Amino acid sequence: MTLAHAAGTTTPDELLRMPGSNTMELVDGEIVEKNVSAESSETEGIFYFRFQTFLLGRSVAKAYPSSLGYRCFPDNPGKVRRPDATVVRMDRLKELDDPDPGYMPIVPDLAVEVISPGDLVYTVDEKIREYLDAGFPLVWVADPKARTVTVYPRGGHPTIYTAEDELTVESVLPGFFCKVGDFFPGKADTL
Repeated sequence: MTLAHAAGTTTPDELLRMPGSNTMELVDGEIVEKNVSAESSETEGIFYFRFQTFLLGRSVAKAYPSSLGYRCFPDNPGKVRRPDATVVRMDRLKELDDPDPGYMPIVPDLAVEVISPGDLVYTVDEKIREYLDAGFPLVWVADPKARTVTVYPRGGHPTIYTAEDELTVESVLPGFFCKVGDFFPGKADTL
């Protein structure tokens, strides 16, 4: 959903100052509300929780929820995207001039996008392409309905992992592994 504002005129700084803007992205100067559902929100929370839990006591990286906006698109410096969960290695965070920027100015080492019922295939594909073109080394797209994660490595071919497969990400979180099905909310018991 696009919010009422003069089309194409919003700046990243204006978006940052808007109340409740942590669910909004900025594309071509237009504010775009992210599609969400209870299931997709719970799924993104599980990804973030699993990353955070793994990182307790380890100073190899930081995990961030979807409220952190990324402003790291060299071809479009006014673009702000909010992946559903991200991980950035500590060695790269130490290079930041400002340890608490309003928007993250560097690409994450891992970005997760969770499919919501209102998402259109071409919109998700466009985001993946934007992320990879901006230099994101690894993008995971989680589909709660299919209970799959598609892994998009920069410069490589995507691979689909199903609920019984195990995911690792040694280049970002050495030692982390998780069964794909464990990233998704459990199936409700039927009566």
